[in-house]
Amino acid sequence: MTAVVEIYTDGACRGNPGPGGWAALLSYEGREKELAGAEALTTNNRMELTAVIRALEALKRPVEARVFTDSEYVRRGVTEWLPRWKARGWRTADRKPVKNQDLWEALDQLAAAHRVEWRWVPGHAGVPGNERADRLANRAIDALSG
Repeated sequence: MTAVVEIYTDGACRGNPGPGGWAALLSYEGREKELAGAEALTTNNRMELTAVIRALEALKRPVEARVFTDSEYVRRGVTEWLPRWKARGWRTADRKPVKNQDLWEALDQLAAAHRVEWRWVPGHAGVPGNERADRLANRAIDALSG
């Protein structure tokens, strides 16, 4: 049986827009890697997407991955909305431009290189990987202000 890379991601924002952080926790065969970063002016949705993008960028070869996110925007976006947005030329059902198109395109390209299972987890509900990613994202915001 092939081992699966488990990835917990989270984004955080203080104000929306405002300073934001993203984080990912990757686990594979007993090894872990933490990734985190921040931006001075961003949105929560951009940070949620960035967390998944940075996690997938960190994978060195095509893998089977299980991504856990507390963002329905990310999970539903990638599993439901993305194919329709692409078919409509990056327009929503009401013909408006898709928000965060740059990040959605990057995520789409990165995810295509792997076999990804997308799982939603409730935020701030005691899920250890999610709680850890949340702490890392918030620490990244704290580091912005030094």
